[in-house]
Amino acid sequence: MSNLKYAILVEPRSAVDGGGFTAIVPDLPGCSSNGETPEGTLAKVQEAISLWIENAKSQGQPIPKASRHHMAIWAALKTA
Repeated sequence: MSNLKYAILVEPRSAVDGGGFTAIVPDLPGCSSNGETPEGTLAKVQEAISLWIENAKSQGQPIPKASRHHMAIWAALKTA
């Protein structure tokens, strides 16, 4: 399961919300992270994905498969 590549959506946060960026993982409900830069946010959300999967396994919950539309989100990030 550790080789799955999940879609990650990175969005800028407004100044009212403290600035920086938020990353969410649509395939893993509740899995998200924040950071100062897009790169830092991606690193933090990768750790969040690992923790999400570890927690689900320890509770005997199924691990969702990665969606098929992750390439579209990744392409959008690369062109932004």
